Amino acid sequence: MSDFNSIIAGEKPVLVDFYATWCGPCKMQAPILEKVKEQVGDAATIVKIDVDANQEVAAKYGVRSIPTLFIFKNGQVTWRATGLHQADDLIAKIKEFA
Repeated sequence: MSDFNSIIAGEKPVLVDFYATWCGPCKMQAPILEKVKEQVGDAATIVKIDVDANQEVAAKYGVRSIPTLFIFKNGQVTWRATGLHQADDLIAKIKEFA
């Protein structure tokens, strides 16, 4: 958990994808996140958190369905959404909080 806290603590926006290996929509979200990373570069960090392997972190943030996406800045949640999201929408959200 302390590793996660240090990742989300910075000035740079951090997009966190809570997913599971068995989740169909999560598998569809993965290549979209790669496209987002290509376009935003170092302006944001993108992290994937497997809810099965990190139940404590998922529970702390109330993740009930997956995929659930968060944007953190300075350790605070600035945006949260559930379900599959397209690259353009995610890029716009990251720029909003950059």
